[in-house]
Amino acid sequence: MRKIQMVDLKSQYEGIKDAVNVGIQEILENSTYINGPEVHRFQANLEQYLGVKNVIPCANGTDALQIAMMALGLKPGDEVITADFTFAATVEVIALLQLTPVLVDVDPATFNISVEAIRKAITPKTKAIVPVHLFGQVAPMEEIMNLAKEHGLYVIEDDAQGIGADYTFSDGTVKKAGSIGHVAATSFFPSKNLGCYGDGGAIFTNDDELAHTIRGIVNHGMYERYHHDVVGVNSRLDSIQAAVLNVKLPKLDAYNVARKNAAKKYSSALANHSNIITPVFSEVENSHVFHQYTLRIVDADRNALMQHLQSLEIPCAIYYPIPLHKQKAYIDVRYKEEDFPITNQLVEEVLSLPMHSELDDDQIEFITSSILAFLKK
Repeated sequence: MRKIQMVDLKSQYEGIKDAVNVGIQEILENSTYINGPEVHRFQANLEQYLGVKNVIPCANGTDALQIAMMALGLKPGDEVITADFTFAATVEVIALLQLTPVLVDVDPATFNISVEAIRKAITPKTKAIVPVHLFGQVAPMEEIMNLAKEHGLYVIEDDAQGIGADYTFSDGTVKKAGSIGHVAATSFFPSKNLGCYGDGGAIFTNDDELAHTIRGIVNHGMYERYHHDVVGVNSRLDSIQAAVLNVKLPKLDAYNVARKNAAKKYSSALANHSNIITPVFSEVENSHVFHQYTLRIVDADRNALMQHLQSLEIPCAIYYPIPLHKQKAYIDVRYKEEDFPITNQLVEEVLSLPMHSELDDDQIEFITSSILAFLKK
């Protein structure tokens, strides 16, 4: 059996090695390192894949979130609602822009932001909602968009973990994650479902005027060289990363199918154990692309199980061990522990197993049998 990796980028690379090497070599020979033809080609390819009018590449996913908020013209003190159970980048950019983060609880089944919690948190100062497609499962976007329309709010999708997933509306309409809100942000960090070999990110929107603003912001506020029309930043996707992404994008759906198949095998082996709650996902829809495969371990010692797996050289991780409302940087007297019962429970229960497109049956069997053997004790 091959050594188990949390994310097996090396094996994935072996399958695309020739195409990636050719793409990188062309850039080295042409010296088109910044904003070259490969970046423009990737932008057009991703627009077509997502069915979105405008993709604006940038340097990383955190920049993408910050730039999206800058482009919307949010002002210091404006409230932005997002999930308490997610990575810090989502709230980090809110704080950096001197906006007011409003953290709310999540749904226990999907781990995504709770619509009812959003509803309760809306005030006259609320200006935007940031749903995170956590672990690869699309947030309840139809309800969120309806709520936003009712209150005149922007919706900024955090699609860093959900690229390639589909969302099916109640009328049967299907849209890609990242193409539903007013604007969306994603990351191409190497471990993502669509990852490059360094840092990278992008912003998506169907609003042409907003896209124009974003294109200026990512380039020092310039539309014409040395003419700075808006306050901007320096955030660009380099051509080498775009070359890698152009090779991987046509394979994204196949990668996501491989992840979903691995998830089905995990769940088939683990679903009937009283100490394990497996992820909720539809067998029919592509609503979950399994950036992570995350269990809940209930009425058992999650931390001891994690140590046991690691002793067998089975990598695993806790995403996320500390809620954002308890992080030193984001503690606020507005937050009450009774407002976060689900998040506080999840951080004691969640455990993410190896998940990538290269997992094989022997690895999955070893991982699941090791979990079941430990929980029998």
